[in-house]
Amino acid sequence: MIEGLALYQIDSVNVLVRAHYLPLFSRLGAYPRTLLDQAAWGPKSKRRLFEYWAHEASLLPLDVQPLLRWRMDRAARGIGVWGNVKPFAGERRAEADALLKRIADHGPLAASDIAETRGAGGWWGWSETKQALEYLFWSGQITTATRRTSFERVYDLPERVLPRDILDTPTPSEADAQRALIARSARALGIATAGDLRDYFRLKPDDFYPRIAELVEDGTLRQIAVRGWSQPAYLHADARVPRRITGQALLAPFDPLIWERARTERIFGTRYRIEIYVPAEKRVHGYYVLPFMMDGQIVARVDLKADRQAGTLLVQSAHREEGAPDDMPERLTAELALMAQWLGLEDVTIASGGSLAGSLN
Repeated sequence: MIEGLALYQIDSVNVLVRAHYLPLFSRLGAYPRTLLDQAAWGPKSKRRLFEYWAHEASLLPLDVQPLLRWRMDRAARGIGVWGNVKPFAGERRAEADALLKRIADHGPLAASDIAETRGAGGWWGWSETKQALEYLFWSGQITTATRRTSFERVYDLPERVLPRDILDTPTPSEADAQRALIARSARALGIATAGDLRDYFRLKPDDFYPRIAELVEDGTLRQIAVRGWSQPAYLHADARVPRRITGQALLAPFDPLIWERARTERIFGTRYRIEIYVPAEKRVHGYYVLPFMMDGQIVARVDLKADRQAGTLLVQSAHREEGAPDDMPERLTAELALMAQWLGLEDVTIASGGSLAGSLN
């Protein structure tokens, strides 16, 4: 599954469970989260994932690391990075180099080991130390060694974190790496427009459009038409259409299947927006809302919170989608019970919000 999805978005919100754990639960059920922890931040010999800026902050399979070195090289020159990070590629480079030497000489560290992490603006305002560390991280000179219980990154040199065979893998050309990333996007997404494919690894237009044309020309991708879509779509040459789609899953807001909201609407006919940053009185469906997929359609959405102190999975609201089948409430109830078990919670509590709440057991 790690290879199939190619990346797992990391997000700091922990009202239910951190976002990178959820796509695997949606596809595999109640797997041990420690397996993902070990793959991401365990001993070097057991690592299967590394952190980098891909879609957003992401966990990626190790063999993707060589495919992103062109992005690291650009970042080292101050290209493609945020404005508050860019000075460390130029006039403030000596400060970043001094931090790098400190890590090399004394071992891994976090921003809070040196200075207060927050600058002006609270969580969204990084300290200068954090900005310098992020420059080094973006440029591939350091990587995430582990994360603390607060989920703060601890940085170290790549050679002390990543397996030797990955570091020794030859660096492909930019064009070859970009083609490989687009091919992985196509494998992960199934049917997708050019915009969907470009969004997966957040490729710039100049990097993307020549490469997708080359992938069509060499037969890796097939360009196809989808009834009702205004744009052409693409399908990987190895893709297979199933005879039918069955099963159910709760989908995280940051799941690759639905994170590109226009694609969600195009495929499922569902307008989905995450309302975390919407004032409470203006929210339509809730704070941390997970769509419920059943047999290939989105049939409901639930606003979930893990009340760890009370030991319950709190369903703060539940909404039925138009055309949902009659057995949907029963199957959603079973999926909520499975999620509660997976999170180590004793039961599920249904609040009164939403049109579906009264139908859940």
